[in-house]
Amino acid sequence: MSINRNVLTLDEFTLQQLRQFPTATGELSRLLRDMALAAKRVNVEVNKAGLVDILGDAGSINVQGEDVKKLDIFANNQFMGVLQHGISCAGIGSEEMDDFVVFDDEISNNSKYVVLFDPLDGSGNIDVNVSIGTIFGVYKRVSPLGKPCTKEDFLQPGKNQVAAGYVVYGSSTMFVYATRRGVNGFTLDPSIGEFTMSHPNITCPPSGKFYSVNHGNFFQYNEGVRKYIDGCQRKTKENGGPYTQRYIGSMVADVHRNLIKGGIFMYPGTIEKPGGKLRLLYEANPFAFILEVAGGVATDGIGRILDIVPTSLHQRTPLFIGSKLMMEELAEVASIK
Repeated sequence: MSINRNVLTLDEFTLQQLRQFPTATGELSRLLRDMALAAKRVNVEVNKAGLVDILGDAGSINVQGEDVKKLDIFANNQFMGVLQHGISCAGIGSEEMDDFVVFDDEISNNSKYVVLFDPLDGSGNIDVNVSIGTIFGVYKRVSPLGKPCTKEDFLQPGKNQVAAGYVVYGSSTMFVYATRRGVNGFTLDPSIGEFTMSHPNITCPPSGKFYSVNHGNFFQYNEGVRKYIDGCQRKTKENGGPYTQRYIGSMVADVHRNLIKGGIFMYPGTIEKPGGKLRLLYEANPFAFILEVAGGVATDGIGRILDIVPTSLHQRTPLFIGSKLMMEELAEVASIK
């Protein structure tokens, strides 16, 4: 078998990036490779979930008030375990856990970073074999090195992220991550068991043809959002259309498509839940960071997502995110910022 040496693996790429900064410690690179290792383990179980007793509900409720899936638990344990056994993470926060976890040992206490993640986004789709994913954000600690990390390390605005990423478990498995230097995507090559570079220097098209929103809640949205959705449905060739509605119910899959092809994803607040449903720390912040680096825009309808100073680990938020020109049109039509 011939191997194309022009295609870098994730490990090779992170090491190549590291060589450009002689004073860098490599801690972030190792952390990203740890996340990729956990993702590969989760991918194996996702692919065979229908064949083993890991599919369906675990019979408990998480802190969000949602049924916990067995694969959720497995994914959470994999990411937490890999990060805890590594040398680059001081602690984690997970959507599936009530509180953050401190890795209180000598090596972890001297680690610079903490990680917040949603171990398995879209897990309600597990039973019907729809794409699901993992979302994560990485922050540099604000607490002193050498001591256990603290809650303040986790309650930072999204603009303080040093990296963010997601994994799509679908027809192919992709690992996409962003630093302030750019966004890059890697596809898992099952023949060698490695993530290989497939989408270098991802940029979000300034406009697109897709809008993603739950139409079932249409009459729960405010007048401005309803007006924008109505306008999307009426788009013609003469005014930039037509638009196509695409909504899977798995945020990773929806936002990934819009990042690559151009589009807008909306999860507004509703009459019943005016504060929104998505989690600021585990979902909105990582994707807002990725999209902004790629040239997109993300807002909660009042201001920039990444400027929000969180007050709790499981804080929720409305979210509008996508291509720059489509977001500008949304802001004009719906009177949001």
